[in-house]
Amino acid sequence: MTKEPAPYRHNPQLKRAERGFESLLFNSRWLMAPFYFGLVVSLAVLLFKFCAVLWEFIVHAPGSKESDIILGALALIDLSLTGNLILIVVFSGYENFVSKIDPGSHPDWPEWMTKVSFGGLKQKLMASIVAISAIQVLKAFMNIDAAFDPTKLAWLVGVHLAFVVSAFMLAISDRWGGGDHGGE
Repeated sequence: MTKEPAPYRHNPQLKRAERGFESLLFNSRWLMAPFYFGLVVSLAVLLFKFCAVLWEFIVHAPGSKESDIILGALALIDLSLTGNLILIVVFSGYENFVSKIDPGSHPDWPEWMTKVSFGGLKQKLMASIVAISAIQVLKAFMNIDAAFDPTKLAWLVGVHLAFVVSAFMLAISDRWGGGDHGGE
């Protein structure tokens, strides 16, 4: 003779408390909005730095060597890639964790901004970090005559390779795990 479990008795107070707690958890996502706003402010600061570097680049260009021009251009590219990285994090982070963005009223809205999932965000972040790291290594190689420090160069190359391997492993693990591939 087996005992039957006691029937479940619905408790309205417990259900109301559960709904309230779930609502609090769900609405806590808005606590991330100030973080994204802070990243927008950092983008404005980065723009200020970009303008300062661009001005210095223009002013010193007439008397500069070719390698100095290339280094200046690489510095501008580095700042641009960092700005792109911030935008990717702001838009996809907001879209994934806070609230959906309605691109309908914005005809020039880039299509990728509302289609980057969390897995795609990780891959785009790692690709941007690898590109920024590669520029740092390239700048060090371009400036090797002026300041050769084998230890620093070894660290730059080692860190860059660590980023490359990490990005590769992340892409492989996402593919093997059946994750999305860039949100597309």
